[in-house]
Amino acid sequence: MATVDFSEYPFRENTLFAFYPYQPFMLQPKGPLMGVAIQFHHDFFCIYRHHKEIAANGILFNNVYEQPFIWLQESTKIKLLNIVQEIAGELKMEKLRRDEVIVSYLKIFLVLATRIKLEQQSVQEADAISDKQRLLIQDLRNAIEENFRLKHAASDYADILHLTPTALARITKNHFNKTLSDLITDRIVIEAKRELYLTDKTVKEIAYELGYEDEYYFSRFFKGKTDVSPQLYRDTVGFNRGAAN
Repeated sequence: MATVDFSEYPFRENTLFAFYPYQPFMLQPKGPLMGVAIQFHHDFFCIYRHHKEIAANGILFNNVYEQPFIWLQESTKIKLLNIVQEIAGELKMEKLRRDEVIVSYLKIFLVLATRIKLEQQSVQEADAISDKQRLLIQDLRNAIEENFRLKHAASDYADILHLTPTALARITKNHFNKTLSDLITDRIVIEAKRELYLTDKTVKEIAYELGYEDEYYFSRFFKGKTDVSPQLYRDTVGFNRGAAN
């Protein structure tokens, strides 16, 4: 069982997880667990800045609406592991423009994984829900994307979609394996991280733009979701990390 952002998901052999910095997760396998981890800092390769090249942000990473992993067929697993071996080989050597080569391999890895995620999402949605439900889920996604900065209560979205809070809560839990409140707060945190990483706005400015007039309340909210304060996140992950050292 995998616990990610406090939601539980069953997983099996040949699973590829995609986590972003400070995203809480825990893997609880029934037996021995063996795998490969690829870790890279935004300063080395930023999925926000290179979104148009790899389209991974919002699909593979920072996707509050889908499960945070994909299943790999044996042939696909071998293809991805070959790329991992190439990256590992480059890391062991000091050759001309090594980092550029590694970034190229990383891009290929992320693009292939993103393709798989998109294919699996389409199949899962086609199998799991009716056309009416699919439209409702898309309407909910659109409503969150348009209103998360100002509307933080689950009841707000029930009003927007003309549903009872109970009915919307049931649909959300069944489809996303999360509560509607979790979806909203996760989306706020993702936007806060993007602002902390990409801009030099103060925490107070970011809090206000996300609908929080009290900077300190926002900081407690952010830390409750990530285990770090907004400032510490910026200092360790953000664009001015070097200036803080």
